[in-house]
Amino acid sequence: MKIKGLFVSKKNERTSPVAAVLNLFIVCLLLAALFGISLKAINVTFDFSFVMDYRVRLLDGFLMTVKLSVVSLLLSLLIGIASAAGQESGILFIKYLCGIYVKFIRGTPLIMQIYLFFYIIGTAWGIQNRFVAGALILSIFEGAYIAEIIRGSLLSIEDSQLEAAKAVGFTGSQTVRYVLLPQLIARTLPALTGQFASIIKDSSLLSMIAVIELTQTVREISATNFKLFECYLALGLLYLCLTLPISFISSKLERRFQYEN
Repeated sequence: MKIKGLFVSKKNERTSPVAAVLNLFIVCLLLAALFGISLKAINVTFDFSFVMDYRVRLLDGFLMTVKLSVVSLLLSLLIGIASAAGQESGILFIKYLCGIYVKFIRGTPLIMQIYLFFYIIGTAWGIQNRFVAGALILSIFEGAYIAEIIRGSLLSIEDSQLEAAKAVGFTGSQTVRYVLLPQLIARTLPALTGQFASIIKDSSLLSMIAVIELTQTVREISATNFKLFECYLALGLLYLCLTLPISFISSKLERRFQYEN
């Protein structure tokens, strides 16, 4: 293999495993060197011995984040599907309701929605369980983004395909099953997988209402041992343990379900 081939790739050409490993190693080495030089400049040394001391609490927070994310993913999928269908509804009330919901949620920050839904709406309706409240808030937030993913994929399907299905005698249910659904899955699955990574990261903001997930756990630990840098660096690594596999799966799905007109 030529030296140039280890560092340069052509468009639409598959990168060899040797070149990929070599360049990833170089990138990691450069980042580690930059980080090490920065730490030396401010005279900071890390001590991660606390991780074993608090391993049970960290595991509990980690599992809580996973549970919150999975529950929110399922609920947000239902909300997203209903909202996407509602925006295409012929009933104006439902169409405008779903449209306002999506625009409001996508146009305002999550932290504002957490305070709004938990302290005003949640209090008014007697929702006191913080896990339930957190899962609902996260589902409502993510549902708006999922709705746009689904609606965009639906609108990208050409009308000619529906006309062709009608011409060959497909019923409405057959058109959905054999024409719309396979293409919707192919077009939305990679994006939905990536959205799951966003749900995991966004769940960290639920620490604002004292949901004892991973971020809140680390905040409490750092307030006890005063190892702020170490705690939040460990927090980032734990989130990467969740999001990196999902990002890898998402990229695989994008290649697997790549669709061209």
